[in-house]
Amino acid sequence: MDKPVALEKLVSLCKRRGFIFQSSEIYGGYDSCWDFGPLGVELKINVKRAWWRSMVQCRDDIVGLDTSIIMAPDVWRASGHVEKFTDPLVECTACHHLFRGDELTPQGTCSICGGEVGPSRQFNLMFKTFVGPVENAAAVVYLRPETAQGIFVNFLNVQRSTNRRLPIGIAQIGKSFRNEISPGNFLFRSREFEQMECEYFVHPEAATAAYSQWKSARYEWYTGLGVPTEHLRLREHASCELAHYSRETTAIEFFYPWGWGELEGVAYRGNFDLMQHGHACGKDLSYVDDRTGERFLPHVIESAAGVDRSLLAFLFAAYDEEPDKDGIRTVLRLHKSLAPVKVAVLPLSKKEQLCTLARDLAARLRPHFATAYDETASIGKRYRRQDEIGTPYCVTVDFDTLSDDAVTVRDRDTMAQIRVPSGDLVHYLVGLLT
Repeated sequence: MDKPVALEKLVSLCKRRGFIFQSSEIYGGYDSCWDFGPLGVELKINVKRAWWRSMVQCRDDIVGLDTSIIMAPDVWRASGHVEKFTDPLVECTACHHLFRGDELTPQGTCSICGGEVGPSRQFNLMFKTFVGPVENAAAVVYLRPETAQGIFVNFLNVQRSTNRRLPIGIAQIGKSFRNEISPGNFLFRSREFEQMECEYFVHPEAATAAYSQWKSARYEWYTGLGVPTEHLRLREHASCELAHYSRETTAIEFFYPWGWGELEGVAYRGNFDLMQHGHACGKDLSYVDDRTGERFLPHVIESAAGVDRSLLAFLFAAYDEEPDKDGIRTVLRLHKSLAPVKVAVLPLSKKEQLCTLARDLAARLRPHFATAYDETASIGKRYRRQDEIGTPYCVTVDFDTLSDDAVTVRDRDTMAQIRVPSGDLVHYLVGLLT
């Protein structure tokens, strides 16, 4: 299996081409916080759109939800996060660097200076803040560490307002926050990130089969968007790894430059969350089957993916370098549905007549596709520029266009070129991009 491109190369490309910038860069940057540039925000939207289409729009058993980031503190007490959402924290007695307990050397010493470390203690990963003008214990709230709890506390609201029978899934995309001890590896581990989560509520007797189906479905989502199978694996969590709410969990892992890392978790949560919230709030959160009269707490299969980690994996999977006559050609072979720009329109030269035609053509394409226009530098450099940002197709307006009203369409991956009448271009590109 080939290793993905070195992290440094991808980080450089992301900054150079406007995908991702360091947060607060003009002030020296803020550790492990990231801003998405013009291309990065388009890629991120496309990742979320692909997930939403797959999870909600193409299914009749899943609906969407968007819940508040700040929730009643009792939610996090009932869910177990206040008590159990922790990582082991150790401190080097020599250099005083703080580590997660799993980041020490094999000998159990500091990986920075080799010094001895102190005893481990549990560190809660939730960010605290205050609501209202007085900062006291009664005003403490938490920034959500996951979007899932907003789904659980709204289960009956959604089920009753949609009048749906089980199985029913509730999907959500939103920001989450974790006060990580040791963030790092670019987007892989940060303190502010977006999640794409679905809680799938089923009859207890259907849970095992649903868990198996969801593992396969989520794996296939990544391969369907261009991630090679050799860079993906399913890894069952050992019992000692399971979160406090989980009966079984499978990690979908990607082979990053630093090794295997989790992309998504598929967890069988049982009825833990509905039971905990029911006990804490004093309300019956059970589901009643209107056909049989059976009353029960549904069991839940959760799929929880990080938008940022998924985006990073797609970039690593797409990055390619190959020799050409000008040296090395860098290409992002992004799946067409993910590419930030679908079509670039390029006049062969800066002659005003060609540029006018090309600008008019780009304006005609924009209602149909994410379209870029570029007239700077040589045509070869402009092709390379579009290759590097993952644009699937370039359309060149040349001097022959003035007489035959046709343009040249160039394929990013094969570099094959074909002449297409400009009047047929939208129809032709629709066939290629859908």
